[in-house]
Amino acid sequence: MTKILIAEDDDHTRDALREVLTMEGYEVIPASDGLQAVDFFRAESPDFVCLDVMMPGLNGYEVCKQIRRQDEKVPILFLTAKAEEIDTVLGLELGADDYMTKPFGVKEIIARIRAILRRTASRGGGKTDDDFTMDDLRIVPTELRAYRDKTELALSPRDVKVLRLLFERRGKVIDRNTLADEVWGVDYFPESRALDQHISQLRKRIEKDPAQPRIIRTVHGAGYRFE
Repeated sequence: MTKILIAEDDDHTRDALREVLTMEGYEVIPASDGLQAVDFFRAESPDFVCLDVMMPGLNGYEVCKQIRRQDEKVPILFLTAKAEEIDTVLGLELGADDYMTKPFGVKEIIARIRAILRRTASRGGGKTDDDFTMDDLRIVPTELRAYRDKTELALSPRDVKVLRLLFERRGKVIDRNTLADEVWGVDYFPESRALDQHISQLRKRIEKDPAQPRIIRTVHGAGYRFE
């Protein structure tokens, strides 16, 4: 799940952004001042950063400088009431990817975040909001590929099909028969353990500890769930 750090000292704006971005499927890390934003960035390694400019502790420009010293590629979007051209230029020259002035619409900020994520991913500098990462594993459903660190994993077409089906319904349980029907079709026999054996082999390829799977969970008596 894509993690977004929201650094905003206004409680109402911060809570509203957290709510809407969470509903869109993002994990949100809220920070109420600049110092907290820097600490959270170091601790959480977010995939995207939204920075208010005028914040207590450190202002958004100073936070941006500190983030850029640690990470040259993470996308940064400034959110501010400062609408002067010089403010926009300063923010962009410090390394921000975009600049939005308040007040802004919810649909616009979501669209801008998605656009920036797509753009940075195409440059190899980030991931899309549909990528899945856990530890050093990255799954890119749109490419039907998976990587550990930067090495592509050798997955069979059936591995990819299982992963895609589970990923598309991540967080929800898919019962064994439904999953088997979609992967094996008419060739699958309900009494067969082929699906379970295949999931076991797939876990060996993508899980850090296949004995304690964190990505593909077994829901006993029900089926499987992608976390």
